[in-house]
Amino acid sequence: MKKTTRTALLINSFFAFSLTGIAQTTAVDHHHTKHSHGIGERAHAHEHGPMASHPMPQQAKLVTGQGAFIFSYDEGLTDALPKAAREFEPGMHGGFNEDPETGIVYTGIPGYGLCSISPDLTTWNRIGTDERLKDNIHGITFFVHKGAKYLAIAQEGKRVLVVTLDGSIVSEILKPTGNEFQFAPANAFFSTEDSNFGVTDVTYLKGTLYVAHGYSEGDFVMTIKENDGVWRWGKLAWGGKGDAPGQFQTAHGIYAHKNHILVANRAAGQIVKFTKKGTYVETFNDIPEGSLICNVSYEAEHYFLNALSALGQQKSAPIYVHTGENLVSTIVPGDLDIPVLTNIHQVWPHYVETENGSKQLYLLVHGWNLGKFAVLRLED
Repeated sequence: MKKTTRTALLINSFFAFSLTGIAQTTAVDHHHTKHSHGIGERAHAHEHGPMASHPMPQQAKLVTGQGAFIFSYDEGLTDALPKAAREFEPGMHGGFNEDPETGIVYTGIPGYGLCSISPDLTTWNRIGTDERLKDNIHGITFFVHKGAKYLAIAQEGKRVLVVTLDGSIVSEILKPTGNEFQFAPANAFFSTEDSNFGVTDVTYLKGTLYVAHGYSEGDFVMTIKENDGVWRWGKLAWGGKGDAPGQFQTAHGIYAHKNHILVANRAAGQIVKFTKKGTYVETFNDIPEGSLICNVSYEAEHYFLNALSALGQQKSAPIYVHTGENLVSTIVPGDLDIPVLTNIHQVWPHYVETENGSKQLYLLVHGWNLGKFAVLRLED
């Protein structure tokens, strides 16, 4: 064979081999970009060559968090939000609470109304027909009082409602007039003509409703008591705008736990603990500086806190898992590529019982600013 012919053959062989490699690489890239072959679509009839027996691994599931609290996005349970409610989803601004006996979760969507969510998080139902229930439900709590179950709802700028579980309104508590409390700063504030009614959240402990009033210069915690079936303002109130222990810089979320009252002091980035009589106990340590803490809840022997907005380069507002002394996990839903969700207004931890009797922990996320409902699932 002539030298030139041999050289030409070698060049052609090398060129053909290069094209084959490029074709295989292109096929692999296409396979990686699109869905897996044969799943949800007709399988290809042609052979893939040597690479066919060694498919590229699927993209790893997106997760966020550390240690025992690593979460993923549960798109299926997120999509359980009723279709009729989705046009109102951008206005979501409230929170969640639940009946610990039944596992039913309660929430509200402005314009749509008060809702219950089944214990397995798959089914939503609208509760009640009163038009007031379609106003913004900024905070909500479930409670049992004298053997009966109720919900209390804080509707910022308007009222606090006490409601039965079928949506019947028991009491409507309006803005104080300025002579209700044994706390002079609260009476003085509500006596002025330019005072507003900035209720943000509500909780219940031992016969008393505690109301956060943080969207206001009158930055207080106030109480509501029941008498002869009617709920009215109680005598106890405390706080005021400031940075001294027991004062607030937007008392936003409020939560009763282990015979104490916890207040999310938003602008200060704090969770502050009080006795049920309003005596300052302590402030949680180890919360990242600059966190605008909106709310606090408790499950799985840990507190769950959420900041309103992202810190630094975070893709969304963070969720913190906290022991009360130490931060143990920072969950950033933005790392999960959840559409729309950037700011977070409240997070609620909820257990779902599985078919084998075990319990699966989820986080219900209430977004803010183009509101978004989302469900996160604890990874096994």
